[in-house]
Amino acid sequence: MKMRTLTSFAGVVALVVLTGCQGTPKEKTPIHVNPNMDMQPKYLPQAESDFFANGSTNQPKVEGTVARGQLKEDDAYYRGMDPRTGKPVTENPVPLTEEGLLRGQERYNIYCTVCHGATGNGKSLVVERGFLPPPDFHTDLIRNYPDGHIYDVITNGIRNMPSYAAQIPVEDRWQIVHYLRALQRSQHATITDVPEDLRDRLR
Repeated sequence: MKMRTLTSFAGVVALVVLTGCQGTPKEKTPIHVNPNMDMQPKYLPQAESDFFANGSTNQPKVEGTVARGQLKEDDAYYRGMDPRTGKPVTENPVPLTEEGLLRGQERYNIYCTVCHGATGNGKSLVVERGFLPPPDFHTDLIRNYPDGHIYDVITNGIRNMPSYAAQIPVEDRWQIVHYLRALQRSQHATITDVPEDLRDRLR
């Protein structure tokens, strides 16, 4: 009885082993119990194709296709435009915080100071070396620009200024706008901008 049990068990083990592998290396085609796992219909990169008209397996993206999570429906945030009017937004959509302002200062010093100067007056190192001077941020014209316009200039560039969309993320562009406004206010501050308990020190 025990011998029969052992023999049966050995037979089951042998059957599992034989059906669970493809055998030893040999010239004959192996038996594929589930051929879909070994021979999947697919295209390899850069391969030719008889199916597509251009003969290539690599096809261009369908025009107008947007990747998941990249729709960017918020025009005010991503483009600085008011969807109702089609004009630049007047106010920064990113809340003003101390941390954000410091971030804006850091990004401004990295990307903007070289041309616009540390205070935004356009007197910078590149101008001293013959580069065309950029506009002064403290003129009435630029002080009256809406925040969305300044964001658009950072994003898309204007005249001699190139686009910085590739270098500066959206959030950082808005923080730079906040810092630029702080620079403008620093050069046009009045006594009312100073806390009352500190005003006597300025007189």
